[in-house]
Amino acid sequence: MSSPLQRVNAIVAQLQPAAAADRVLHANLTSNASKCGQKHPDDIVIVSALRTCMGRARKGPLKDTPVEEMLAAVMRATVERTKIDPARIGDIVVGTVLGQGSQRANECRIAQFLAGLPDTVPIHTINRQCSSGLQALAHVAANINAGYYDIGMACGVESMSQAKFSWEGTMNPKVFVNKQAKDCLLPMGITSENVAARYGVTRQEQDEFSVRSHQKAAAAIKAGNFKAEIVPMTVKIKDPKSGEEKEIVADTDDGVRPGTTLETLSKLKAVFQKGGSTTAGNASQVTDGAAAVLAMKRSTAESLGLPIQGVFRAFAVAGVPPAVMGIGPAAAIPPVLKAAGLGINDIDVYEINEAFASQAVYCVKKLGIPIERVNPNGGAIALGHPLGCTGARQVATLLNELGRQKKKYGVVSMCIGSGMGAAAVFEKEY
Repeated sequence: MSSPLQRVNAIVAQLQPAAAADRVLHANLTSNASKCGQKHPDDIVIVSALRTCMGRARKGPLKDTPVEEMLAAVMRATVERTKIDPARIGDIVVGTVLGQGSQRANECRIAQFLAGLPDTVPIHTINRQCSSGLQALAHVAANINAGYYDIGMACGVESMSQAKFSWEGTMNPKVFVNKQAKDCLLPMGITSENVAARYGVTRQEQDEFSVRSHQKAAAAIKAGNFKAEIVPMTVKIKDPKSGEEKEIVADTDDGVRPGTTLETLSKLKAVFQKGGSTTAGNASQVTDGAAAVLAMKRSTAESLGLPIQGVFRAFAVAGVPPAVMGIGPAAAIPPVLKAAGLGINDIDVYEINEAFASQAVYCVKKLGIPIERVNPNGGAIALGHPLGCTGARQVATLLNELGRQKKKYGVVSMCIGSGMGAAAVFEKEY
C-alpha cells in the first residue's frame, strides 16, 4: 500500500484531477451560471476588494491597533465606496486564525458596529488556517449560489502583534501514536525544510525568489500599484520604551526591504534546522492586517448600478501530508483549473502565497507556471502574511493587477498548515 506522501506525489506529478478525486474537494461555485468568458445573471461577482496596509507584527504601524478597528476600517470603506445599503448584506464571513473562538467572534461583531453596519446583518468567523480569507469568500459565494442571500461580505483579519502562539489546553497522547497526527504539530519552518530537502529546492533558489519578491513589491509601492486597494487608517502607535503614543496614517506596506540582495540574504543563518535552508529572509513575515471583499449575484450588482471588478469562477481545496504542507498549491491548482475549464497557461496572473520560498519555488516549478506571472507585485516574503487576512488581501491585489495589465484570468492560491492547499479562479471584467 502506498504512503500518503507517495499518493500526493503521484497527484502532483501527473496533474490528473480525476486521480485526486478522493483527496480534493473542488467545485465550480457558479455551476448554475455561466462558463468562463460568458455572462449570466447568477454569476457570483465581486464589486469591491479592499485592505489595510500590511504592518510588521510588533514593529509596524498596526501593532497597537485592535482587531476590531482594522476590520471596521475595511468594512466601513467597502460600504462608503460602493454606496450600498448595508442592511442589504445577507451575511458577513470573517476568516481569522489566531484568537479564534468566542472572543474573536465578539470582536468581529463589534467591528461591524464600529463600521456603522446595522445589527440586523449577521456575522460569523471561519478558520481554515492560512486560507481563511479565501475560504471566507468561497463560503459567501457558495451561500449566494445556494440562494441563501444575494449579497455577502467576505473578510479576513489578523493581529499577529497581539496574538498568543502557545498551544492551549492539554495534549491528547494519541496524537503521538499516529505519525500524520503528530506531523500536524511540526513547526511550519520544519515543513519548509522538509519540502526543500525532499524536492531538491536549493538555498540559492529560495534566496533568489525572495530577492525578487522584495524588488517587485518595492517597485509596486513606488509606482502606486497598491493605492486603489489600501484603505488608509489613522492609528495610534506606542513607543515600546517610553510608552508615548503618537498618531500616524497607516497607508503603506512596511515589511518591504528595497535594498535586499542575494548577498545579504546568503549571509543569514537557517532558523529552524541546523544545516537547513529556511531563514528569516526567505520566509513570510508575521504581519497585522485586514481585508474585505463584497460579493453578490451579477443581476443584483447590475440592479444597484455597481461596477463589476471580477467574477468568482471556481474554488478547490486539496489535502496533502502535513509534513510537507507547503506543496498544497501544486495539489489544489490543477483541479480548480479543471473546474473552470482552463489550463495553466490560460492564467495571466498567479497570486501564490509565499509562506516560504521553498514551497513557492517548488509549486511554481512543478506546475510549470511562467515565473513572470507569479506575484508581479511581490508576495508574503516582502508584504507579510497576516494569516486570516492573506487570502482576502490576495484577491484585492489580484483584481487590481489584472486591471493594470488589462488581462483576464487570475488564480489565488496558498498552502495551509496541517497539510492542505486552496485555490480559486477569478475572471476580470472591463
